[in-house]
Formats: sequence, C-alpha cells, structure tokens
Amino acid sequence: MRTKQTLLRKKLNAYTLTEILVVLVIIGILILMALPNLLPLITKAKSLEAKTQLNHLQTLEQSYFYEHSKYSKDLTEIGFIQEKLVTDGSEGRANYRIEISNATNTGFTAKATAVVDFNGNGTFNVWEIDQNKALKEVTPD
Repeated sequence: MRTKQTLLRKKLNAYTLTEILVVLVIIGILILMALPNLLPLITKAKSLEAKTQLNHLQTLEQSYFYEHSKYSKDLTEIGFIQEKLVTDGSEGRANYRIEISNATNTGFTAKATAVVDFNGNGTFNVWEIDQNKALKEVTPD
C-alpha cells in the first residue's frame, strides 16, 4: 500500500499554465485576423431584416390604398407594428427603425434606419422603399 508521501510526489502529465495561455493568445490573434472579413457578412445578414420589414410595409400600404384610394403616413393605421428596438432594452430585437417619410394620394416612401452601427465605422445603414416596391440602399454600412 502506498503512503500519502509517495502519492504526493508522483508527477502527473498535464499542461502548464504557460502553455494554456500561449494557446489562448494564438486563438485570440486568429479571431482578430478573421473578424474584419466577417463584418460585411454580419451587416448583410442584418440588412435582410430591413428588406423584409419594408416589403411587409409596402404590402400593408398597398392594401390600405385599395381600401381608401390613398396612402397613409401612420404605421398603426395600416396595421404595421414596430418591434422593440435593441437600443430600448433587453427585450428589444429589432435592429431597424421603420418609418414612413412621405405619403400622398399617389405614392409613399418608407425607410428603415439602423439603430446600431454594425461594423463600427460611424455610419448607420438606411434602406428605402416606395409604392412600386423599388427597394434601394440609401446609406450602406
């Protein structure tokens, strides 16, 4: 039977703290190198939210036009519900603020403005749509 002294002196195979820290530093450097290449993909994926919301808004405006022979400037009047923005608190999920910038009897223009700077360059992404479903990116991020 082994004594406590012999068990304490037995050397176990393991990694040292220095080796683990070196591996973590290498992983961090690789992530920093890959991040600039991934930012445009993140922005593109998030802009899909703006496109989807504006297409939905255009459909609601078209339905409102068929009933009232004019376009509305009020989001609630046409039945559009803006989700809580990510800047409004922990329950917010929407990255874009949707608003109708112009509405007349013959047409409308709506825009989606990002509330978050996705790539950190200081510009906020803006998309617009009109009554003809012409969707365009006004300010790229």
